[in-house]
Amino acid sequence: MRARLADRLALARRNRFVGRSGEIELFQSALGNPEPPFQILYIYGPGGIGKTTLLREFAARAVESRVPAYYVDGRNLEPTPDALLRAVALALGAAPDADVFQIFSKLTQRHVLLLDTYETWSALDAWLRDEFLPQLPESTLVVMAGREPLAAGWQSDPGWQTLVHSIALRNLSPDEGREFLTRRAIPSAQHRDVLDFTHGYPLALSLVADLFDQRHDLSFQPETEPDVIKILLERFVQKVPGPAHRAAFEASAMVRMLNESLLAAMLKLPDPLADLKPEEQMGAQTAHELFEWLRGLSFIEAGRDGLFPHDVAREAVIADVRWRNPDWYKELHARARRYYVARLPMVSPAEQQRVIHDFVFLHRDNPIMRAMFDFHSDVVIHAGAMRAEDETALLKMIEQHEGKESAQWAKKWFARQPDKVTVYRNEHQEVIGIFAVVEMQNASQAELNADPATRATWNFLTKHAPLRPGEVAAHYRFWMARDTYQNVSPVQTQILLTTVRYQLLTPKLAYHFLPCADPDFWAPALLYGDLTRLPEADYTVGGKTYGVFGHDWRVRSPAAWLDLLAQREVAPDAEQVVPPPETPLIVLSQVEFASAVHDALRDFARPMQLRDNPLNCARMVVEQVGPGASADERMKTLQELLKQTIASPQVSPREAKLYRAVEYTYLKPAMTQEQAAEAMDLPFSTYRRHLKAGLLRVTDALWQKEIGAGTR
Repeated sequence: MRARLADRLALARRNRFVGRSGEIELFQSALGNPEPPFQILYIYGPGGIGKTTLLREFAARAVESRVPAYYVDGRNLEPTPDALLRAVALALGAAPDADVFQIFSKLTQRHVLLLDTYETWSALDAWLRDEFLPQLPESTLVVMAGREPLAAGWQSDPGWQTLVHSIALRNLSPDEGREFLTRRAIPSAQHRDVLDFTHGYPLALSLVADLFDQRHDLSFQPETEPDVIKILLERFVQKVPGPAHRAAFEASAMVRMLNESLLAAMLKLPDPLADLKPEEQMGAQTAHELFEWLRGLSFIEAGRDGLFPHDVAREAVIADVRWRNPDWYKELHARARRYYVARLPMVSPAEQQRVIHDFVFLHRDNPIMRAMFDFHSDVVIHAGAMRAEDETALLKMIEQHEGKESAQWAKKWFARQPDKVTVYRNEHQEVIGIFAVVEMQNASQAELNADPATRATWNFLTKHAPLRPGEVAAHYRFWMARDTYQNVSPVQTQILLTTVRYQLLTPKLAYHFLPCADPDFWAPALLYGDLTRLPEADYTVGGKTYGVFGHDWRVRSPAAWLDLLAQREVAPDAEQVVPPPETPLIVLSQVEFASAVHDALRDFARPMQLRDNPLNCARMVVEQVGPGASADERMKTLQELLKQTIASPQVSPREAKLYRAVEYTYLKPAMTQEQAAEAMDLPFSTYRRHLKAGLLRVTDALWQKEIGAGTR
């Protein structure tokens, strides 16, 4: 017989089939078992995940094993019992009106019935479960495939529970994805970009491979291929009920995990937790309804912290929104970021780590950050304080990666500052990583000079950015994963999240230093994060040299840092986003600061002189007025700070008199000191004592504002 076109078609499909070894092994074991562990194998997953391809492969494997296979696709069938029975009869090679159960009863050997696109038969679910399937002989192995998990009726029935085995079909692994691309003759240099976008999603891989078939010189970039994005989105969301639902879908793609409160913030709906009036209840329900709609989509999964979309659905939506409506893309990012920043100080330390993870996830579209963070790992990692029994494992880890001398310094710093050590454990409570900070202001000069690492950074600080009383300087002395050291890994990702949390929440943090065993590798990510390479602070321990990066939080505060990252987060080219021009900060010692306060009060009503006061470039002024402000704007802000401090509520009448002495003397310049004493009804000597004491209190209040300013 001549080969049929259907045979050539089947051969071509099989030649391109890759992966699914676990599913095939399970199917074949059931096929050859006289008493299989299940009667029905149910495969489910979003459109384009490869369910139909897998069912066809099952059919081919069955035929190879001399087992008859009958395939029925519900895609174009009416969802009625008669339509299904006719389709099954035709698949059996019988007349459309034949009695299918009688035909099945005559099939004494093992055979397979494959029912595809099961979601189209949702109206028949009860009929199939209670009438159709129970009438099939035991020799029938049924394989069904649909988008959604089986309905609750299957799970609650004790009989079907023992006869049904369900599998959620996942993406192809990276190795399987590369094999697919190789079979489709995609240049190996393009594999990384294609896999980063597709995440091994079969439909996406096929669509991109088709593009290469059409354009052999293609350099793949998702944003330049809107047709691919359109097809993927149509496959995921066949019909969106309305604009609010589309916006909810887009919001879910931008963030790591979506809960109702975050959804409400991103779409500017009433917070579900808010205390609302009856007439506002409907608006609050909208956030809940949108969340529940998302929850019911086949490509949306539920995690411990909320909902998240299938990887390719996320990539497709992000690429579509960024190409179609870049302003809306930026706005969604901004709303999510504001939600995280507001939430961070209000939650527990464990929750703070998750909020920081959510915040950093907003940067995942940047190729630099994508390469430096493990955004997709589902490894369980617990961060906590160091326990006494941890020390042996920690020192062994440090000695393994950095040598014996480093381990000796670790032992000393653990004893000196044990509360600054964070330990990372896996689900078995094994120690798998460490982040240990040395807060140098709390160490003696002898301790700092003894350790080459802290000696180098302390000398740098002393020379270029000396600390003021109450300020903190942090050296991230030891950070590593047990198995991968400082390379990109789930543990390293958690460590970097911990550093961000430390920087945003440590009161009066002035400077932090991050040493790297491979500074060239980490330079792109750390420069993106606004750290500066500081060769002068490099050091050598145990024959190994470490390159040091640092950030002066008095020069760029947490608020300004978050603003800079926000711009880089959504920029087409983050490297082109340079920090905004800023007023150079003047870091004054406490004595210099007190003298400048006295001069500022003296010149309060003399703008020409006040404009030259160094307090105009102090942190408390620059942070409040913003970068790039004019000299007059900074001077007016300084005046307002002085007035607010002097007018602040006092704890006692006596305190009030002290501040009033300062007010009458400096803010009412028409008065002489004698007139001020008279206006306060005080002897001149008493007035002078009040003025001196008041000046000390005003100066101290401003000093606390200066060294404690920021968002921490």
